[in-house]
Amino acid sequence: MPPALFAGFRVSDLEAAVDWFSRLLGADPVMRPNDDEAVWEIAEDRFVYVERSPGRAGHSHATVFLDDLDGFLTTAGFAPAATETYDTGVRKVIFRDPDGNEFGVGGGPPPS
Repeated sequence: MPPALFAGFRVSDLEAAVDWFSRLLGADPVMRPNDDEAVWEIAEDRFVYVERSPGRAGHSHATVFLDDLDGFLTTAGFAPAATETYDTGVRKVIFRDPDGNEFGVGGGPPPS
């Protein structure tokens, strides 16, 4: 069985985070397991979730690597806060939620 992944982000305002992540990911959460969490499945057995935790909000970060970074950027609900390109041509775009958590999205060099 391939490993499953749960990447979590602690947030101060759950509903604002649900709105922000839904816009970024282009989908509503696939589940709300309790009053303090919302979960999105970004690939089979790979999940991103937000958890209401006001005292610890804003200190989370995760990066996903996609086959089609450019396609994702055309559908993302926001412009990135920053972009990076490494010597190898690998790219990373950084999005920041309302609490300052970093959601990075990486991809290979742009198509030629």
